[in-house]
Amino acid sequence: LVVNITEGTQYRVNNIAAGLISLGIHPEERVALASGTRYEWVIADFGILAAGAATTTVYPTTNAEDVSYIVADSGSRIVIAEDQRQVDKLLTHRSQLPAVEKVIVIDGVADGDDGDWVMSLDELEQRGAALLAESPSVVDDRVDAIRPEQLATLIYTSGTTGKPKGVRLLQKSWTYTATAMDSLGVLSDKDLNYLWLPLSHAFGKVMLALPLVVGFPTVVDGRVDKIIENLAVIRPTIMGAVPRIFEKVHGRITEMMANEGGVKKTLFDWATGVGVQVSRAKQAGESVSPLLALQNKVADQLVLAKIRDRFGGRLRFFISGSAALDRDIAQWFDALGIPVLEGYGLTETSAASTLNRPYAYRFGTVGWTLPQTEAKIADDGEILLRGPGVMEGYHN
Repeated sequence: LVVNITEGTQYRVNNIAAGLISLGIHPEERVALASGTRYEWVIADFGILAAGAATTTVYPTTNAEDVSYIVADSGSRIVIAEDQRQVDKLLTHRSQLPAVEKVIVIDGVADGDDGDWVMSLDELEQRGAALLAESPSVVDDRVDAIRPEQLATLIYTSGTTGKPKGVRLLQKSWTYTATAMDSLGVLSDKDLNYLWLPLSHAFGKVMLALPLVVGFPTVVDGRVDKIIENLAVIRPTIMGAVPRIFEKVHGRITEMMANEGGVKKTLFDWATGVGVQVSRAKQAGESVSPLLALQNKVADQLVLAKIRDRFGGRLRFFISGSAALDRDIAQWFDALGIPVLEGYGLTETSAASTLNRPYAYRFGTVGWTLPQTEAKIADDGEILLRGPGVMEGYHN
């Protein structure tokens, strides 16, 4: 699904926002969103924000006990759940969730004894449409009243140091990160983003803020097993991913060539070897010899361009985050003509704090800080960050 802020999307976002207002949601109150990456996640999140409220993100594979903890600790009054599986997690711990007044299910309808607590997303949108018919400015009034310092998102940490902590990210957290990345001049409204990342995490979430500033469309499909297949169909110009995805792509293509064997395997090895030589020369700041440049041109025509076509043929670069990318994998993609730009950030810094640039990047590094973000290494090796993207603090 291609997501632009078109009339149809805006209509649904407004209806969701108005539906939440009709249920009594006030500015900065939390609405939890427990779902995988899909179009409805996007419009639900925008609807929550347009109501002036804040989204508590819940990763879809989170167990019932942790879901209950996150929903309760955040003080979420409404939960938007993807399907019955997510609803069941809430029902299991309903007695521990006295603040939750409604559960809104994306796929499915309320039935049986749960009808007083559960309603469908369609029903919520119908309620919103009815309220807008009576009070056409109800959502616009909420949007106009939003302040930069207002809570926008609560994202809970993994809990590796105890119970998960809710990271309080403000409206200005996302507008800063998106505007700072836009100021680098490496993205434009001509780009097409393929978004599969978990939207419950900061890396995915910032990819929803970026198109609102830059103006590019986004294709949304959270099915990880479809990434390679989708690249050829969607033909994106940019995509964010985590290291394991690049490892899988590299492994799949090299295994396929190994199975082909013979001349194809020999030609593949030669072409990628030439590409790696060119990549190494550029990384070292050395000029590429005329002979190597000619070999690379032939390698590109015979092999490398065909591999790029498997990714749609239009990719300008990938963005990698969340963990360190193996240098050999980064160099292999660079040899193909698709740089992988590594960055660094945290949930606590609204995702991106540093990023390599397409015109200047070095494998094994995370690039420069974004404008207005400062970084320092403490005497004990701790990374210190300061800037507009840093969280307000931990919830409670």
